[in-house]
Amino acid sequence: MAKTFKIPLACLSLLFIPMVTMLISDEINWSIFDFLAMGVLLFSFGIAINLILKNTTNSKIRIIFFSVLILIFSLIWIELAVGIFESPFAGS
Repeated sequence: MAKTFKIPLACLSLLFIPMVTMLISDEINWSIFDFLAMGVLLFSFGIAINLILKNTTNSKIRIIFFSVLILIFSLIWIELAVGIFESPFAGS
């Protein structure tokens, strides 16, 4: 498999988890917007990880970049899920 398809395939495989769960249980109710938003978020997170790994060699700088990236990813995910910042895109 070519390297170029690893990130999109990883995103799709992670998006299959809520899709299959929606078929099994009524507890999860994602719309197409939810899948699209999480797909964009996961894809951009994967690209950012790839860029950090390619462009940095110092392990301390990598740890700092990864920590900031995980913080940003978590804040966006939490905002989309429950709306802690009360943006127009917030969930519930």
